[in-house]
Amino acid sequence: MKLYYSPGACSLSPHIALEESGLPYEAILAPTKTKVLPDGSDFRQVNPLGYVPYLVLDDGTGLREGPAIVQYIADQAPGKKLAPANGTLARYQLQSWLNFIGTELHKGFGPLFNPAVGDDAKAVFKAKLLERLTWVDGELAGKTWLTGEDFTVADGYLFTVTNWTRPMAIDISGLKNLVAWRERVAARPAVQAAMKAEGLI
Repeated sequence: MKLYYSPGACSLSPHIALEESGLPYEAILAPTKTKVLPDGSDFRQVNPLGYVPYLVLDDGTGLREGPAIVQYIADQAPGKKLAPANGTLARYQLQSWLNFIGTELHKGFGPLFNPAVGDDAKAVFKAKLLERLTWVDGELAGKTWLTGEDFTVADGYLFTVTNWTRPMAIDISGLKNLVAWRERVAARPAVQAAMKAEGLI
């Protein structure tokens, strides 16, 4: 498999999932601004939408959208318990988390990266994000991982998105459960490996 990524972007989530899975893969840098791949070709020839993550399977099939990609990865290595079995209530709960992270958190950060968005508007988005993260903090009370006892792809996705709180000046230091959970995630060897590969640590 080939994972197209940009350092620190949402593609870190499937990068973590691949490291956790132990599956063989190749990570290919696809800068979000230039769209120029290491071989000089245009990334949009691979993914016409031009954004990451994008996963190319062994047979050449392309798969886009992070929540779909990480579930595919998890299902290729069921013994790693990165996602509950398909058809179970636990799987739907995982999908609920992936959707929440994608729509309520990930998309909420988008305007903060846009230089055309004014400070007043950004303050509104930051307040909403902190409100959502405060709720997540409560959900993490008494839990090792987001969905319980097993580290899942939802943990990798939430970790990726909450990495953006620091550069966007969103103070989560008072969210003790979230801070402690982030420390547990960051200490995992697979997470360390993915972040090192992207030059983040």
